[in-house]
Amino acid sequence: MQNPWQTLDTSIVYDNPWIQVTHRNVLNPNGNPGIYGVVHFKNIAIAIVPIDDEGFTWLVGQYRYTLESYSWEVPEGGGSFNDTPLISAQRELKEETGITAKTWLEIGEIHTSNSVTDERGLIFVAKNLSFGFAAPEDTEQLDIRKVHLDEAVEMVLRGEITDGLAQVAILKAKMLMDRGLI
Repeated sequence: MQNPWQTLDTSIVYDNPWIQVTHRNVLNPNGNPGIYGVVHFKNIAIAIVPIDDEGFTWLVGQYRYTLESYSWEVPEGGGSFNDTPLISAQRELKEETGITAKTWLEIGEIHTSNSVTDERGLIFVAKNLSFGFAAPEDTEQLDIRKVHLDEAVEMVLRGEITDGLAQVAILKAKMLMDRGLI
């Protein structure tokens, strides 16, 4: 389908190593003038659901500055466009949990908030796990929690996991597991 929006001009209003925010003067699909703000992400969002042979997974808890609240999530982070998504997923899982995996499966892609951002997220399941020591980044103060995948689904349903990427990752992994596809 052809883009019904026309961009008249664009100006950068904010730029850092992770995001760029632009202000755009536009003509909307009906031809009327308007404005649009776009947040461009300079990394791809990566989420990993590690699952052991008994159906347990690992969640990562941390205080999210932007929300001013604590958040339980799957291991996730930003993947550089200079690396493959799989390399980024392997790095994030090891960094945040100390877990490495022999088997990796990409199970989905999401757009996290497509009305204001171009952020793209990829979801992986990691299996055949080995355990080591986590090495989180300086900005991360993480708690790690081992729960059965069924309990992670219940945490999503109870509203205890609110991160959109984590919710999709957990629910999709559970559905695929129940269907014998992972």
